Amino acid sequence: MAHEGLWKQLVELDGQKTAQRAKCQYLDDPQHYVIRLLNKDYVVNLSDRQVFSVQSGLPPEPAEFLEQLCLLAYLINAQDLPVANKLVRPETLPGGQFFFKGQHSVPTEELERAFGKSPERLYEIAEQFDAKRCEFGDASIELYVLPRIPLTIVIWRSDDEFPARASILFDRTAAAHLPLDALLTAVNLAVEALVQASGESN
Repeated sequence: MAHEGLWKQLVELDGQKTAQRAKCQYLDDPQHYVIRLLNKDYVVNLSDRQVFSVQSGLPPEPAEFLEQLCLLAYLINAQDLPVANKLVRPETLPGGQFFFKGQHSVPTEELERAFGKSPERLYEIAEQFDAKRCEFGDASIELYVLPRIPLTIVIWRSDDEFPARASILFDRTAAAHLPLDALLTAVNLAVEALVQASGESN
């Protein structure tokens, strides 16, 4: 079974306390969590160790491997902490200076390709993700990838002198809720969803 070690940890935890930490719902009979990842609600079912997305009017869909990883790791690790409302770069998170390098770099290039010529397209798709408009760069949004993990996405437009630039900023508390590898996975899922939505909005 995928993520067997994470499932073993999760089923040992108190459901109500876990839901409070993770800012989600816990329900009995059968025991399951309902939690939002990006713009979808997911059911994490403890009895049969299944994770699936639930959207109004659509049949449930099994979660992808990386979606499962993010949700399980978050339920296990999330802390009952409010956001600090202090933005930091990934390398300034605890351990981030050594982790966010090379193949573990945050995927800003994909954002630059998708939005660099037209940063305002970021605002056009923000509503799909319940994202809040910010005032950084040429376009920026605050997007909750998980209930306690906001990401701030910033785009600077390309022009004749400079190429496009993108930044992904975290709330200072981000590493309290997810190990860095799972946090990077969450970021990759968010970027992939934004890039895909930008293509569909053309």
